[in-house]
Order: sequence, then structure tokens, then C-alpha cells
Amino acid sequence: MPGYGIAEATEGSGLLPWSWAAERLTTSRNYWVVSVWPDGRPHTMPVWGMWDDAVLWFSSSAGSRKARNLAADPRCCVTTEDAADPVVVEGTAHIVTDPPLLQRMIDLMNAKYGTEFGVDFLDPAKNATIRVRPRRVFGLRSSDFTGSPTRWVFED
Repeated sequence: MPGYGIAEATEGSGLLPWSWAAERLTTSRNYWVVSVWPDGRPHTMPVWGMWDDAVLWFSSSAGSRKARNLAADPRCCVTTEDAADPVVVEGTAHIVTDPPLLQRMIDLMNAKYGTEFGVDFLDPAKNATIRVRPRRVFGLRSSDFTGSPTRWVFED
């Protein structure tokens, strides 16, 4: 972050552990998804989501702007709702239709949000089930803005 006075990795509180980011990705109630319109304009919408080890899951109406955008261009950003201690995921979205993966998503959603949806809720003809694999993740703590910014890079 040039110009912000960011300290070296060994100064301030130092680089954040991945467990810090994973905990925030797991406990965030809402997430902001940024996709791209066909003409290149950004599109941002809030969603419920579930962090599952190395992927973030969410769903959307199959005809929604974000689902159509991600089907055309899977590059996206997803952020946690806490702007004070954010985690920002840059990744690639995949629309999933495999029944065992749909079941995994619905199980995660029901457990996290206290819902009782059946897997039929994720019928691919009506709803897109989206799995985002991170490529780069950023995080920082507002209490140590200059000493905590951390970037994690994942293999494709």
C-alpha cells in the first residue's frame, strides 16, 4: 500500500496468521460480492456465505445480475462485512451443479444461518450455487493499520 506508511513485515504487530483471516471468513454473517458487468462496470451486492476450508460458498437466483456476471466472467472479489478488520478475497467463481456439492452447500448454510432448506432450494434451474476459490486474500487490523496488512497468495 504505497504512500500509507506501511511498516515492514517484522514491525508493528507483523504479518497476520492465516487463522486470523479464516476465523473472520467463517464468522462473517454477510459478505459483499463484486462481479463485472459485460461492459466492464463493477457490480456489488451483499450475500449470505459460508467459508469452507479453502472456498467461499454463496447462492443467488440464476437470473440475478451477479450470477449472470460470474457465469460470463468468473473473476470476482468477496469481502467480509467488517470494514474495520476486513478480509478481502480475490478469486474465481465456479457455478456448481454436482449433487454432492449442492448438498455440502445446503448443509453449511443450514448450520450457519439456522435455516432448514432442502437441497431442492439449490435447483440449478432456479438458483446458482457459487463456489469462490481464492487467488489472493488481503487482511488488516484497524488497531494496527500500518503494521498488520497481510496478503496471502494461493495456487490456482
